[in-house]
Formats: sequence, structure tokens, C-alpha cells
Amino acid sequence: METLLELKNIETFYGLVYALRGVSMKIEPETITVILGNNGAGKSTILKTIMGLIEDQPEKGSIYFSGKRIDGMETESIVRMGLSYVPEGREVFEELTVKENLLMGAYIRNDRKAVKEDFDRIYSYFPVLKGRENQWAGTLSGGEQQMLAIGRAMMNRPKLMLLDEPSLGISPVLVKKLFSIIGQIHQEGVTILLVEQNARMALKISDFGYVLENGRFVVKGKSHDLMNDKDVREFYMGVRTEESIKGYQRWKRKKRWR
Repeated sequence: METLLELKNIETFYGLVYALRGVSMKIEPETITVILGNNGAGKSTILKTIMGLIEDQPEKGSIYFSGKRIDGMETESIVRMGLSYVPEGREVFEELTVKENLLMGAYIRNDRKAVKEDFDRIYSYFPVLKGRENQWAGTLSGGEQQMLAIGRAMMNRPKLMLLDEPSLGISPVLVKKLFSIIGQIHQEGVTILLVEQNARMALKISDFGYVLENGRFVVKGKSHDLMNDKDVREFYMGVRTEESIKGYQRWKRKKRWR
């Protein structure tokens, strides 16, 4: 099976700051791949680099989508090839209605009948949006805006959807629902690259995972294996081992007597 997306030795800079250091990864069709890492590790930078959103970047390396090299291409051309991007913080058009935001996701399409079908499909995922289709997007709750951002990305009928921190700033109950819907979207044939700090939830729904630290991948493997990796469990899921608990207790006792 042909690899859908491949990054080869990507190096990205913000000014003089080294953001990504020789990043390589492969994403197979009809899979969910997750990138884990702490704030500032470079997770969002990977997605922005793929989408051509950082001027004159990557500095080095190459990116291939469906066998075609896309680094250096304009973002609109990348979107036309079948990539959609849901940015961190949602970034909906606040002064447009829900319906108008969704239409913005279909701006490159001319197939009106199919666009109407996609409206119905997205409203089936997110019924709350149907009831608010004439409401300004800026008046929606954070969770509703996240639904709208995902719906807008789906209007492009993507082969690959990039999701940046979809659980950020929304309630735990809604997070569970959102991840269930992401799973449904995947089951309909959409490949997903997910950046997420909720490691436990992300690994549960994904097939493969990477752990990013300081702009480099330090661990990669099947999600099931990462779920059982001692370091991943400790540092990204908050599952403390007996050894780490004892070390923390020793540190606390020392600090108390300083």
C-alpha cells in the first residue's frame, strides 16, 4: 500500500530558532496517527510545515503527499490535493454564521449537490450545529466552535485531516464525544494526523504514535505498545511507577528541610 504522507528529514526554523530537527515520519492510508509531546515541543509546527503555513519553510528536507512532493507549494494547492487542517484554537470566522463557515470549507468545490450532502453529513455528526446554522460563529461555545472547525475541514472531502489539539479548552464530557466522532470520521475512510496532549484518549483511538521532544521524535510505535511503555505512561499519562513515586517523596523530604 502506498504511503499517503511522508516527511523526510524536515528542518524548520522560526527566525533563528530551530523548531524541527530532522523530523521523519510516514502515514499510511486509512489510519489515525498521533503526535504526543509537551508544550513547545514542535507538534503544531509539524502540521503548519506540512500545510505550507510557515513562510520559506521547511529549510531542509522534503514532504510527499500521495507520491507528490508538496513542500514549497502554496497552501491552497495543498488543500486542493486533499488535505484539511483544523488549527489549535479553532480559528472560526467569528463574524460569519455557522452555515457560512461551513461553506468556506467548500470554497474550492463546484459540485453543489455533493456539498448539500456534506452539509447533511456534518449535521448528523454535530446536530447542535444544525440548530445554530444561522447563528454567528463567535457566539458559540468553545466546544461548538471546535465542532464547527472540524465540520469546516470536512467540507473539503479530505483524504487526510490534520487536527491540532482538538480537546483543548473543552469539557471532559465533550472531549469523549468529540473523540468518538473523530473515530467515526476515520471509519468513513478519512486518514487522520492528530496532535494531542490528552495522550490516553489519543492512543486509544489511534493506530500509530510518535513522541516529540525539542523538535525531534524520541519514541515511535504502535499505539497499543506506547500505551504500555513505562516512560510514555509516566510522562504523558500521569501514571507514576513505584520507583518514580519514591524518588518524588525523597525530593519532597529534602525540600522540606531546606
